[in-house]
Amino acid sequence: MIALDLDGTLLNDEGHVSERNLAALHAAQSAGIEVVFATGRRHSYAMQVLRRLGLPSERVLISSNGAVIRTLAAQLIDSNAISRELALSLCQHLNPWRNELVLTFDKLDENGEDSKGALVVEDISILHQSIDRWVQANERYIESVVPLEAALQADAEPPIQMMLCGRITAMREAMVTITREGFPTVDQIAVNRTEYLERDLGILDIMPKDCSKGTAIAKLAAIRNIPLDAIMAIGDNWNDTPMLEVVGHPIIMANASEELHSLARQKGWGRTASNSKHGLALAIERALAI
Repeated sequence: MIALDLDGTLLNDEGHVSERNLAALHAAQSAGIEVVFATGRRHSYAMQVLRRLGLPSERVLISSNGAVIRTLAAQLIDSNAISRELALSLCQHLNPWRNELVLTFDKLDENGEDSKGALVVEDISILHQSIDRWVQANERYIESVVPLEAALQADAEPPIQMMLCGRITAMREAMVTITREGFPTVDQIAVNRTEYLERDLGILDIMPKDCSKGTAIAKLAAIRNIPLDAIMAIGDNWNDTPMLEVVGHPIIMANASEELHSLARQKGWGRTASNSKHGLALAIERALAI
């Protein structure tokens, strides 16, 4: 199995998949290797990219940093959600970042498309300042609810994640606060960090406890009866580290931050070229040549 990230890994800086990367995916599949996509994007947002590639519908997409595992045809394999009670508590304790907070719900129709209310915010204008491109791409799914707690009524589906986004410095400060010992919900959540240095954008995905790309890969590997040491994972950001840590063949992209490269050197992870130089394809081509 090969598990690969999307943004900064499969996709170049323009958000496109190169012909060489796509050819490498097909070559791996032809060699009997299952290719799995693992992304911080939710399923519908990831499919905006993957749908254009003409891939087999039975391939697996791990979305929302491990909260949901589905096929590309939207068949559900596994999912996790934040309980309503915990989500309400988090809204209270994350009040200093309320304007940067997004609730994500797994609301898919039979075609794998989100419906309105899959994303819930209080004030969308604030998000335009930090993640305008994301807002524009997802605006038809976003619902403004004031207060956010009103989206967590007893008869509502629980959210699969809660997202904070803003300047990197601010998000690092938020990360320190919500993961420190003594924070009211620290023992009930997992926090995945993603940073885009060139855009000064930090994203914190708050998930159910023990939910990550790594735990999702482990679940899928058990279902497929594939040993973890027979899996290669490729990524470029902090939210990829849980899956890089659990597999036998972790590969980091050259476009990852220097801080992440330092961690990779400590752990002995492999390295490939950047996402602008077909680094994903190079890693797969090397693996197939062994």
